[in-house]
Amino acid sequence: QVQLVESGGGLVQAGGSLRLSCTVSARSGRTVSDYAMAWFRQLPGKEREFVTAIARSAVITDYAESVKGRFTISRDNAKNTLYLHMNSLKPEDTAVYYCAAVVPQGYYNYYTGLSNYNYWGQGTQVTVSS
Repeated sequence: QVQLVESGGGLVQAGGSLRLSCTVSARSGRTVSDYAMAWFRQLPGKEREFVTAIARSAVITDYAESVKGRFTISRDNAKNTLYLHMNSLKPEDTAVYYCAAVVPQGYYNYYTGLSNYNYWGQGTQVTVSS
């Protein structure tokens, strides 16, 4: 069983920054570096959408066009934690943010689809005021 626990959400003004964290706890003893991981978000009244992903090889990352240049995904293996650094936040970034994990097929694989992930956090609310 794998547990993902997100934190760091909150209320911020447009143009501000937030850092979300997602801590991994696995009975198998696997750590954050054993998984391909991602952040998704769900805007009010909309489907959950891809934000960013990172392969086991942490140099392999991908971003949705809407967040490129503003958001950065990173991982701290020592803390067993995934991060989402969000800068230049906009009101349209307001959403519940979820982290997700899966044991990938390969060291360089990452995934952008919801159905590729089988472990999910509970979500953390980010609200950006104008």
